[in-house]
This record gives sequence, structure tokens and C-alpha cells, in this order.
Amino acid sequence: MPELPEVEVVRRGLERWVAHRVVAETEVLHPRAVRRHVAGADDFAHRLKGHRVGTPSRRGKYLWLPLEDTNQSVLAHLGMSGQLLVQQHAAPDEKHLRIRVRFADGLGTELRFVDQRTFGGLSLHDNTLDGLPDVIAHIARDPLDPLFDDEAFHQALRRKRSTIKRALLDQSLISGVGNIYADEALWRARLHYERPTAGFTRPRTTELLGHVRDVMNAALAVGGTSFDSLYVNVNGESGYFDRSLDAYGREGLPCRRCGTPMRRRPWMNRSSYFCPKCQRAPRVSS
Repeated sequence: MPELPEVEVVRRGLERWVAHRVVAETEVLHPRAVRRHVAGADDFAHRLKGHRVGTPSRRGKYLWLPLEDTNQSVLAHLGMSGQLLVQQHAAPDEKHLRIRVRFADGLGTELRFVDQRTFGGLSLHDNTLDGLPDVIAHIARDPLDPLFDDEAFHQALRRKRSTIKRALLDQSLISGVGNIYADEALWRARLHYERPTAGFTRPRTTELLGHVRDVMNAALAVGGTSFDSLYVNVNGESGYFDRSLDAYGREGLPCRRCGTPMRRRPWMNRSSYFCPKCQRAPRVSS
């Protein structure tokens, strides 16, 4: 699933190619793509027509298109394989095209939602006073947000009495961090994924947040991480951060810091990648 850097790359593309354009027509080609819009496909298409798209926004992994003259936004759920592509009208339809949005300005491009696995979709929601779609109002700010509160995050870690990777993936504490970037930041911080959060000091939390931000900014600089064709930006291009990963996906390869073979362990229906020397497991109290 795309994490913050991948979603931010898409948001920037939409800001360039879609913002401030008026919707002329929306075509829903698969009902599952609007299943979160409870009023159905026809209502979704009707309610977008004639509205101007505002500047695309993001919080963590969540992306939405505000409608400038309303108090509503189109929330995009990318799921495992969702893509928002800007294509010429004449371009052949993608095999898994689910939604098409055409605009009234004659520029010759349209917005397409393509989703092979149909886990994602678009839906229309009312906004909160903060401008977020109401269904994601509970999502915490992400570490690249200027208003992210480092001290509040530290205190939440101490209260949570969890383990550090669970906390990093808890979107009510910090948003945008998924499995890939959690493993990368923990490797950089030399922290085992099962390290208890209750013992974190402020300097330790500050150091970890610095690594989280560094790895996300590095990924943003090269378009995010693409392991296959399912994650691309709005022009269909892949990101290249997979070539720079230090932990994720490197089972059996030498740690780039100490040379010890990297390990993978099953973790919450996912995998955790770590160096057994640099990231020593916490002692189990007897």
C-alpha cells in the first residue's frame, strides 16, 4: 500500500494537472470504485458535475480533492493498487479503468482512476472545520506537517505502552508511516521493532523522528518506492527509492552498516526486516 512519500508524489502531480479545473462529466465504470459513496454511482457523478476542483490535499496516506464552491471533498482510497492518472482523451482505456473524470476547459486531458484489485475507490464527504473529509478527522498529523507536535508524540509513546513499530503504524499517533518506512527508520535509528515505547527518552524519540523524516524526504526526492507497476505517479512513472532501501526487502543481504546478514520475521500479517547486530532485540523480563 502506498505510504506518505508515494501519496505526496501523486498529490503534487494532481496539483499541477487537475487543480482549479471544472468537472464536466464523471463516468463510473465499476460500482466497487464508489462503494464508499453510499448514495451510489449516479449520485457521485451527478454531484461532481460543474464543480471546480481545489488544491489537492493530503494527511499521511490519505489524499483528497476539495471542491472549491462547496464544503465537500472527493476522498481517494488508493488501496493496494489504485492509481490516479492524467491521460489524453484519445489515450486507450487502461484494462482496469474504474472512473473517468473529464473537465470543461478543453485542455484535452482527463483524470482516470485505475485499480486492478478494486480495493480502492473515490467517495464524496463533508469537510470538518479543519478542511479534512469527516471520515478521516481522527487521523493524526504526519511527521512532515509543520504543525506536527514532537513533544505530544513523545508523551503519547510513553503512555501507549506498546512496541515501537506498532506505534509508528498507529495512524492515530502519527500518520503516513507504513511497513516500508518504519523498517527503514528503525534501521537508521538502530532500534529493534519490538522495543517497548514506555522506556523512550525525549532524545531517543527526537532521533527516531529525525530518521523518519529523513527517509521520507529521501524517498520523495526520487518519486517514492515502486516494487511493481501498481504504484506510479499521475504520468505513469515509477519511483526509484527501492534502489536505496537499507532494510526492507533485504533478507539475507549484508547490513550496509556492519555486514551482518539482514533478517526477516513475520509481524502482524506483514514482515519486519532488521539487522540482528545493529538492532538487538530487547531483553525479555523474567
